[in-house]
Amino acid sequence: MKKGLLIVFSGVSGVGKGTLLDRLMPMEDLNLAYSVSMTTRAPREGEVEGEDYFFVSKKRFVEAIKNDELLEHARFVGNDYGTPRAYVEQQRELGKNVILEIEIRGAKQIMEKCPDALSIYIVPPSLEELERRLRARGTEDDETIMKRISKAKKELKDTDTYEHIVCNDDLDVAVEEIRQIILDEIDKQEEN
Repeated sequence: MKKGLLIVFSGVSGVGKGTLLDRLMPMEDLNLAYSVSMTTRAPREGEVEGEDYFFVSKKRFVEAIKNDELLEHARFVGNDYGTPRAYVEQQRELGKNVILEIEIRGAKQIMEKCPDALSIYIVPPSLEELERRLRARGTEDDETIMKRISKAKKELKDTDTYEHIVCNDDLDVAVEEIRQIILDEIDKQEEN
C-alpha cells in the first residue's frame, strides 16, 4: 500500500476553505482524511470537539509543543493552532491522503519538514469580497474582522512557496480545480 499524500491547504480567513473542504472530503476518488488541528481558541457555535478542532487549554498546548507532538504550530489572532503528528502519520500509513487546513506560517513549517507535501493556497476574488464574506458569517466584531483583513493583505503577498494558487470566485470551479490538482498528484505518486 502506498503511503498517502500530505496536502497543505491554506488561505486567508473567510475565503471559504471550510466550504471547499465540505465538498471535497466526500469525494471517494480523493481518499481524503481531514487532519483535525489543536487550538486554544474557544469553539464557535456548532463546532464539535475532535471533529472541527481539539480545543485545549494554553497549558496543554505548551505541553504538546514541549513533547514534540505537533508537526507545526502558530499563533493567529491571539490563539494558538497546531497539527497533531500522530494522527497525520497514522492516516498516511493507512494510505489516506491527509489534508491539513493550516495558516501560512504553519504551512511553511510543514513544507520545510515534509518537502513532498502538496501545497494549495486559496485566494478570494478580491479583498472587498473577502470582507463581505467575513461580515456575513456574523461570528466576529468589527475589530476582529479588520484584523483579519489586514492579515489577509500581508498573507496574499507571501504565497510564493505554494505549488498551487486557486481563486475561490465560483465554488464549483474551485472545487473541480482542487480535485484535479489532487488527482494529478495521486497519479504521479502511483507512477513512481
